[in-house]
Amino acid sequence: MRSRAAVGWLVVVAISAGLLIGGGVWLSNTFRDAFAPGLSLGCTATVGEDHYTLALDQSANAALISGIAIQRGMPARAASIALATALQESKLRNIDYGDLDSVGLFQQRPSQDWGTVEQIMDPVYSANAFYDVLAQVPNYVELPINDAAQIVQRSGYPHAYAQHESLSRAFASALTGQAPQALNCTLPPATGSSAPDTVVAAAHTALGQLPANISGSTDGAPASVVFEVPDAYGWMVAHWALANANELGIETVGYSGFAWDRNANEGGHNLGWQASEAASPGQVSLTLAPVAG
Repeated sequence: MRSRAAVGWLVVVAISAGLLIGGGVWLSNTFRDAFAPGLSLGCTATVGEDHYTLALDQSANAALISGIAIQRGMPARAASIALATALQESKLRNIDYGDLDSVGLFQQRPSQDWGTVEQIMDPVYSANAFYDVLAQVPNYVELPINDAAQIVQRSGYPHAYAQHESLSRAFASALTGQAPQALNCTLPPATGSSAPDTVVAAAHTALGQLPANISGSTDGAPASVVFEVPDAYGWMVAHWALANANELGIETVGYSGFAWDRNANEGGHNLGWQASEAASPGQVSLTLAPVAG
C-alpha cells in the first residue's frame, strides 16, 4: 500500500509539474503574441538573393562586435571572423557559463590569460581582447574565416567556425556599412525608450565618438538624435541604430534618402528602408519613443 501510494503521489507531482510548465509556456506565448501579434521578430541581413536572420539580442551583440572592429581601424573581414567565432562559441549571447571556465561572447577563459571573469563578461572588453589577438595573426585577412578564428581561439573543434561563414559575412557587411540598406529589423511596439543621452553614449561605445545633436521631448513631440557622419560610416551608424532599436526604444531611423519605421509592418515583417525626402546625406537621424514612466 505504501508503495502504491508513493507511485500515486509521484504521478500527481508529475502531472502538477506538467501543468505548471505547460501553463508557463502558454503564458509566455500569450504575452509574446499579445505584445507583438503576428510579427516575426528579429533582424535580417540580405546579400543578393540570400537572407540571414538573427534574434534581436544576437543582432545587438553583432552590431557591437562589428562596430568595434571599424572603431579600431580593422577591415570588415575582421568583423566576419569575430562574428563567426561568437556564433560558434556562444550563439552570439553573453553567457556566464561554458566549457571549463569559459564565459562570455567568445567563451574566453580566465585560466588562459584572457582576463578576469568580470572583464570577459563585458562585451566591449571581450571583443577588443579577441581583436588584439587577431591583429597579431599574419595575413589574417587572406585566411579562410574558419582558420583565422581557430588560430585565435585554439578550439577543440577546429573546423566548427566554417558553418557560420555565410551568416557572419552577411551581417558584417551590413553592420560595417559595406552594404547599404542591407539590414532590416522587425520589432515589437515600443513601450518606452532610453533618454537621448543614453542612445548617444551607446553609439559612442560601439562606434567611437560621433558628433550628435539632441532634441528633447516637448509638447508630446518625440525626442530625437541626429548623428553627423561621413559617408563612409553612414550606413554603419544607421544599421547599428536598427540593431539596437529594440533595447533603446528607437522608432525611426533616417539616412541618405531612406527611412526605416519601427511600426511599418506588413505580413509579419517590417517593410524595411523606404525612400524619404526627410533623410539627409551626412546625417543619421533617430526619433525615440516616449520615455517610459
